[in-house]
Amino acid sequence: METLDPDLLRTFIAFVDSGSLAQAALSVGRSPSAVTAQMQRLEEIVGEALLAPQGRGRGLTPAGEDLIGHARRILAAHREAWLALKGARAAGRVAIGTTQDFADSGLPDLLRAFAVSHPRVRIELRVGRSAELAQAMQSGGLDLAIVMRQVATPDEVGVLREPMIWLCSQKGLASRQEELPLALLDPYCGFREAALAALDTAGRRYRIAAGSASLAGLRTAVNAGVALTLRTARFAHSGIVEAPRELGLPQVPIAEFAVRLRARADGPAADLAALLSGNLALPGLLG
Repeated sequence: METLDPDLLRTFIAFVDSGSLAQAALSVGRSPSAVTAQMQRLEEIVGEALLAPQGRGRGLTPAGEDLIGHARRILAAHREAWLALKGARAAGRVAIGTTQDFADSGLPDLLRAFAVSHPRVRIELRVGRSAELAQAMQSGGLDLAIVMRQVATPDEVGVLREPMIWLCSQKGLASRQEELPLALLDPYCGFREAALAALDTAGRRYRIAAGSASLAGLRTAVNAGVALTLRTARFAHSGIVEAPRELGLPQVPIAEFAVRLRARADGPAADLAALLSGNLALPGLLG
């Protein structure tokens, strides 16, 4: 009897959570053709078709629907076993930095799993913007960090790719204007640069209607309908949704985030970095 390869299951879950093979490829860091080959291999092992044509894309067959629950439980068991073996006798401290997006979405559950398996390790958490977190990494103030990626760095142990999307209040903009009102973080911000570059390339008129040094301020401005912004789907909750297509907003690039680990970091920090690299992908992107 052939066993279910965790790598194949991880890719299968990435497809289910993102809704497309192309997005799954971004999530697991493989080419679309490689992801397709993995799905074909998984179907060979299972002995039934897992994916079927659905509209312009693909959906799950009944066998695929049955497998997804098993796949999540298998990977969860793998993760728990790995953490338990790694953390049983570990002690010390881990200083981790993250942007607010991940502090709100994805990181809490993983920190809980780490705390259960590493009960003697003290976690020191710092939430901030990517530039300040990167500086803290350089100065030795953090053991690991989740930051927006501008260029590749030697201390990267994982890269996460998520689509940027235009977001606005669920109630819509408070007023319609010829110039597109934007809510943006103060410089330097990768999302700010991407938004302005996309609008300039498209020849779309805009104005910065709200600026903020923090994501909390940005969320308030967007929720109020003062302006729309550019982030990832992690920002889309508590009254913030993807902007309607009738606004005719330009296409924007994929956002890249790096999990960075300090050179010669202690074992617990390396364990946490590996956990984040393998499990931080966002379940259920907007589409």
